[in-house]
Amino acid sequence: MSDSGPQKSQQDQSSGSGHTVVSRHPYITDPIASKRVCFYKSGDPQFNGLRLVINSRTFKTFDALLDSLSKKVPLPFGVRNITTPRGVHAVKSLEELQDGKSYICSDQKKIKPINLEMASKKLPPWYSARPVSGRRRAIQLARQNMGRPARRDNSVVVWTPKKLVVFRNGVPSIKHTIMLQKKTTQTFESLLDYMSEIMQFPVVKLHTPDGRRVDGLPSLILCSGAVVAAGREPFKSANYDLQKPSLPTRLPAISNHITQRRFQPMTRGKWRISVVTSSLPLAGTTSQVYIILYGTQGNSGPIFLYGKEKGLFNSGQKAILDINAGDVGDLYKIRVGHSNSGDFPGWHCKQVQLQSHISEEMFFFPVNRWLCREKGVGETCIEVPVTRHGYPVLPVTVYQVHVVTGDLWNAGTQANVYIAVYGENGDTGSRQLLKSNKIKTFNKGQTDIFRLEAVHLGHLKKVVIGHDGLGSGNGWFLERLVVTDPSQTAHYIFPCHRWLDEGKMEGRMVKELYAADNQAAFIRLELQNKTTEIWSLEKWKFQKGNIVQLFCKLTGKCVRLFPDGSVDALGDKKDKHGLFRVSVRGEDVRVLRSVHAPRHALAISMGKAIAMGGNSTLCELQVQVHPNHCVSLESVQFHGCFVSFDAEGHPIDGKTGYSRHSREFGVHVKGVLRDGTELLLSSSPSQALRITGQGGCVGTGRRAQESHLRVHRVGPGAYTFESIQHPGRYLRIQNGLCDGKGPGGQHCHFRPERNPLRSSLSLESLSCKGMYVGLLPDGRAAALIHTGDANIMFYPQVIKYGTARIPDAEPSGMEENEPIRRLAPVPAVSTPSSSPFRELKAKRVEPLLSSSDGWTVSVLMGHMGTQTPASLWVCGTEGTAGPVHLDLGKNNGNTQSLPEHEAEFQISLRDVGRICKIRIGHNGRSEEPEWDLKRVTMRKMEDGLTLKFDASEEAQDMLQLRQCG
Repeated sequence: MSDSGPQKSQQDQSSGSGHTVVSRHPYITDPIASKRVCFYKSGDPQFNGLRLVINSRTFKTFDALLDSLSKKVPLPFGVRNITTPRGVHAVKSLEELQDGKSYICSDQKKIKPINLEMASKKLPPWYSARPVSGRRRAIQLARQNMGRPARRDNSVVVWTPKKLVVFRNGVPSIKHTIMLQKKTTQTFESLLDYMSEIMQFPVVKLHTPDGRRVDGLPSLILCSGAVVAAGREPFKSANYDLQKPSLPTRLPAISNHITQRRFQPMTRGKWRISVVTSSLPLAGTTSQVYIILYGTQGNSGPIFLYGKEKGLFNSGQKAILDINAGDVGDLYKIRVGHSNSGDFPGWHCKQVQLQSHISEEMFFFPVNRWLCREKGVGETCIEVPVTRHGYPVLPVTVYQVHVVTGDLWNAGTQANVYIAVYGENGDTGSRQLLKSNKIKTFNKGQTDIFRLEAVHLGHLKKVVIGHDGLGSGNGWFLERLVVTDPSQTAHYIFPCHRWLDEGKMEGRMVKELYAADNQAAFIRLELQNKTTEIWSLEKWKFQKGNIVQLFCKLTGKCVRLFPDGSVDALGDKKDKHGLFRVSVRGEDVRVLRSVHAPRHALAISMGKAIAMGGNSTLCELQVQVHPNHCVSLESVQFHGCFVSFDAEGHPIDGKTGYSRHSREFGVHVKGVLRDGTELLLSSSPSQALRITGQGGCVGTGRRAQESHLRVHRVGPGAYTFESIQHPGRYLRIQNGLCDGKGPGGQHCHFRPERNPLRSSLSLESLSCKGMYVGLLPDGRAAALIHTGDANIMFYPQVIKYGTARIPDAEPSGMEENEPIRRLAPVPAVSTPSSSPFRELKAKRVEPLLSSSDGWTVSVLMGHMGTQTPASLWVCGTEGTAGPVHLDLGKNNGNTQSLPEHEAEFQISLRDVGRICKIRIGHNGRSEEPEWDLKRVTMRKMEDGLTLKFDASEEAQDMLQLRQCG
């Protein structure tokens, strides 16, 4: 108010004088609110952000900001939407922008979030807000990759920078060259976004020049170096011609066979081509026809034949066109075909004629072939050699391609498989493998045979094979390829033994394979590798202390060793003479001692299997495994001499070649299914049965901790299998389905069925009799019927035994005839073992009470006693007490171990809760280790509680109980 008067009077004075004086104070400014905001591009983490100052002077309206951003943020349709970083809230006015915040620009309503931590790094010094053209961007990328070594990354399919020509759909004159590299091909979606920037329109689909859809990065490998970018419109046929070779410019090893030009006239550059379609009904095609010229200097690449007139390849028509194939050198073959597209792709070509514009030399190529998937040989292309008077003609050869799929679960594929074979005389081009000798192609463990017709390639060098990743189960484990050349009776082996799968190993769907130099050496190496895999699966059976049985493949019976030194292969699985204890002498050298007669071991003398003292070098046997999981035992002392038996089970000379003899044995380890055992159920040398976190069950798990199972014994011959990685999830079969969602109830109970000759185990459901845990070809577990196939057989491997062994030696300080009492719980033992000690369930005479303090133990002998001290464990609901040592020897005139005698001991036990069972056995070190046990009775001194454990009900045969440490 005080300032208004003077200002007004001053204005009046100035107006009167005719001069206008404006009062300005440089230190007083109008307050203008400024905001510093950073804008990022939707879905592009490589865009470093655009920092702008927003106020009323820089941008008057919100539309002015959008126009400015459209010039600086490269988007196909400019900036149309601004949102918060997560895309939750859209910004509609300048007032909604906040100082110091970041926002995302997009040309669509739906944005693609980015990692702001990565995108907000410091701007590079060469950054410019000026929009970069597609041509300039491609040049920059090419310069960045020039001279750089290609780095391998499992997430990228394109391993080395590769040039790719991108045509606009329907407008072949609009094309851009881009460089495929790690930065632009992290994913197929990022590649489409990058192409959208280059082509300046939203690219939704990619096609090959002949109209085939490109659905992923692996499919780009099979392209000829050019793709057609399209939006949502269908593919439009046009002349998408690169006009330059897209394959190697020089054929492999061709120059090694040529010292001078074979012909004076050179086929350089331009040709006139005449293509005659047959007059047969429906002989014309609506597909795109192409031709490839092969010469001594390379090949022309696919040249698609277009003309101003439509219907060039109708029935009875003759198409005459001029093409530019470049300098391919002396022509020696052509390949003509079509893209198998359109409503009527089938085509019957009669002949092709070429005339050089330079030399005017004429070449005639008779075809007379249906190029159709449904007719003839099922090929859509054909190769025809050049014929010249006085010069040899390369023959047309029908190669046989043997494709061997690996024997792993889920190794097969339903994708489209392509192959290209390379030799001295060029290549076959990319061919799809369609017609096999099998109904279903590329199944697990299957060998498919395909016919591949081509002009003779000479000596084969390599093959490139891959698949397009389409269809369910698109991963593929390729074992090897064998290409047979019938004209030279030659076989070329191309080893692979790799997964062609984005999610495994190298992460590639295409593999380049080279022929093995020495086929015999390769076969030996392959067998050696297979043996190494099987040995890694079977080696655990031959660890120190394991108790094993050897089942002869010819007799089906187990090998027995008698104290008198005789050996045969006629024992059953319960025969006490068929148990052997393993001792380790080397990497694969073992000594198999008889459990029944510990002083004797299996040996080879005079070419035959006999029993001999375990310290003899003749007892050292080298274990050799076979692909069928059986083993052979070769003498270390006498190389080439094996443990062998005839059909009657008698040992024979292991070096002679009898027609009716066997040297292969299935190995069974005792104690695999003890209560609490941790094991693997292997389905192949590199796979195992696994319960997933979602409750599924597959046979494709890794042989690692994730596939470990814990065995629970729930009754006589009944077991459950619980996942260790996901506790509480049990293997089960219910309602005809197999999964890992079981809670441990009756549907989770299984009866293991051993197959000693194959060293395998099958699991039969007790709730669904006749149904077994099996695997489908894709590796999923299913409830299957036993048909004798290997899909229900698993190979167990014990990781940790669930029950402790009897101690190897008595505790120090033990006096003769004095019972030794140890009250510590039984520790977990991880060393594999299989002891024939007796485990007995309690028969309750009175209501079961808790155990404590003093007990009286009575041991009733059968018809044979023992002089060896015994060990007793007592198992209850709150733990295990023991071992308690019971002296059953005859020392000092003691008669308590005589036959039909009942020995009585007084012992002290800690409280283990409700007693469930006892374990009793001895170390077998005496001269008479055999022991016939009838009954064990425990009576509590405090209240007279009596528990009876009847051994005769558990097994009728006499047991030989020994130490298992």
